[in-house]
This record gives sequence, C-alpha cells and structure tokens, in this order.
Amino acid sequence: MSLHLKRPLVVFDLETTGTSINADRIVELSYIKLMPDGKEVSKTMRFNPGIPIPHEVSLIHGIYDEDIVNEPAFKLKAKQLAEEFKGCDFAGFNSNKFDFPLLVEEFLRAGVEFDVENRKFVDAQRIYHMMEQRTLSAAYKFYCNKELVNAHSAEADTRATLEVLLAQIEKYEQLQNDVDFLHQFTKQDKNVDLAGRLVSNADGKPVFNFGKHKGKLVSEVFKAEPSYYDWMMNGDFAEDTKRRLTQIKLQGFGK
Repeated sequence: MSLHLKRPLVVFDLETTGTSINADRIVELSYIKLMPDGKEVSKTMRFNPGIPIPHEVSLIHGIYDEDIVNEPAFKLKAKQLAEEFKGCDFAGFNSNKFDFPLLVEEFLRAGVEFDVENRKFVDAQRIYHMMEQRTLSAAYKFYCNKELVNAHSAEADTRATLEVLLAQIEKYEQLQNDVDFLHQFTKQDKNVDLAGRLVSNADGKPVFNFGKHKGKLVSEVFKAEPSYYDWMMNGDFAEDTKRRLTQIKLQGFGK
C-alpha cells in the first residue's frame, strides 16, 4: 500500500551526540521524501557536530568522531535542507518528542527560518505506544515480521519507520490513510513549545511544565517575577522555547 498524501511527506531519522535538544547536535540525517504522485527521494547526510561524540553514544549508532571529522557542519547545509523540506509534512519514530525539535533547533542555531506552524507531524512511535507499547525493533518485528538489521543506523531506522507506519495504517481500522488525521492522532496536544517546557492547561493557557513554577500560568509568573523571563532567555534552553516565551510576552500574557 501507499500513503494518501496531499503534499510531500518527509519520513526521517536522526543520529546525534546525545539526547538533549538544546545541548546535543545531529551527526547523521536520513530521510525519504514521499511525493503525492507516489515517487520518492531518499538521502542520508552526515555532519560534523563541532563537539565530541561520547564513546557510549558511538557504541549505539556506530558513528565515531573520526567518521565525521571531514563532514560539513549542519549550518553549511541548513539553507539547502530548508529548501528541500519546504512545503513538506514530517513523519518519524519518536520524532514529535525528540527528532523534530532537535532538527528545528539546528535550523535556529544556523540562523535559518524554518516554519513549523503550517506542517503536519506524524509519529509512528506514538501510534505504536498507544496500540502496543514497544520499541522500533519490536514494532518492525510485530508489524512487518522482519528483524531490524543495523538498528540505530539512521538509514535502516528510517526505512523501518516507513514500513511500520504503512503496516500500522493497514492493521488498525481506526487509523485513516491521511496525514492530517495521523497528525491529529499522534501530536502532543498540550505542548506550547517543541521541547515541552511550556504546555497548555485545561483552559488553553500556557503554563510552565518544569522547575519551581511547574503548573503555574506564565502570565502569573511574569507578573510576580519579571526576572524569570530574563533568566530563561539567558539560560540553557532551546531556542524554540525562548521564541515561544517571547511570543507569549509580546501577546500580553506576561504583562
């Protein structure tokens, strides 16, 4: 079967220096760009992250410092990638929580605008966890009856994610073969920023989701402690989080 698409869908996977959205970097990006007419384009790229890859991380994905020493920095390819991804929706495995926020963070660090407001995001892991509660290797075995060879290779994981997503749509009657539906089904509704530092409460108003002010309205915190905004803007937080905070402040929530 094939996905019913209204516009291109980028199925992608990242290998990184670690699991921190704001501190770690991409070392490998692999994607399959599916077109509405059924055509597909696939590409795998490696980057020099500019920081050492911890040995324990290299043992997982098999990419060592010496493997990427001559590769370009992400910022040198950012404009090209942003153009290739223009007008595309995205799908991945655990992508809503980690891969996509980190990808956006890399674009922001490179000073390249990357629109996230008008895209759909499909996370095959969320479908899987909502239905079966397992991992990508187990999902591949469960849905496709195949063993995942070269797990934690971006290229292998990307291809497996696409096959799992297609098998999920075929298996579950409640899933529609439609990216808009899958976006709604897998999205994290409460997140205000991609990292989940800010979430919406029951009234749809932004509240903090961490630290001493967890659960408190951003508006109330900014009124009672105006310096908290400055602390976050100067702190080790994702650029996307800082942009959202500034948007909230400019909209009047922090006044």
